[in-house]
Amino acid sequence: MNRLTIRQLNSMQYEPVWQAMQSYTDQRHDDSNDEIWIVEHYPVFTQGQAGKAEHILAPGDIPVVQVDRGGQVTYHGPGQLVVYFLIDIRRRKMGVRQLVTAIEETVVSALADYGITAAPRADAPGVYIGEEKVCSLGLRIRRGCSFHGLALNVNMDMQPFARINPCGYAGMQMTQTSAHAGPQTIEEAATAVTQAFTKHLNYEQVQTTTGLIEDYVQAS
Repeated sequence: MNRLTIRQLNSMQYEPVWQAMQSYTDQRHDDSNDEIWIVEHYPVFTQGQAGKAEHILAPGDIPVVQVDRGGQVTYHGPGQLVVYFLIDIRRRKMGVRQLVTAIEETVVSALADYGITAAPRADAPGVYIGEEKVCSLGLRIRRGCSFHGLALNVNMDMQPFARINPCGYAGMQMTQTSAHAGPQTIEEAATAVTQAFTKHLNYEQVQTTTGLIEDYVQAS
């Protein structure tokens, strides 16, 4: 059982997709495909389970949503690639740390194809170009399956990051791939990341769909 579905969701509000992830995780069974959801969110700050209110400095007109992933506060908005990993890690005999490492290495590999040297950091999950963070990461495991995922800054308005301490780090500098001759569009970045992840985890059958997720939203 080594099949992957890549689901293109285009632009969506955050909360319906979050609800759908929860529903898919609760409804899936032993034969369900692993899925990757590709989405671009409208502006939102999401605060992880252990998130501290003091890291939200001045949200202004951008909503703040308390969510069930790990980590602190981050920003999602247009021009940022969000990839959600709905993976049965129990079936794959992976631990959560192995999945985090696989996702980080996926981004590092995808950026290396553009001549960008990037790396994870032991003290702060995600991927960095030098001292600047280009990709944030947060997961939740339920019933042996993962949901949530990564946010890769591609070609976006970076100003909202100044309204928070990104991932709980005051003064954390954020960057984006378009500033380093990397992917310039969401589509380009999504192709690079999904191809690298599929190769990294050795999926044998991969299908791409633009199918919507209303069934999961309604079920939730």
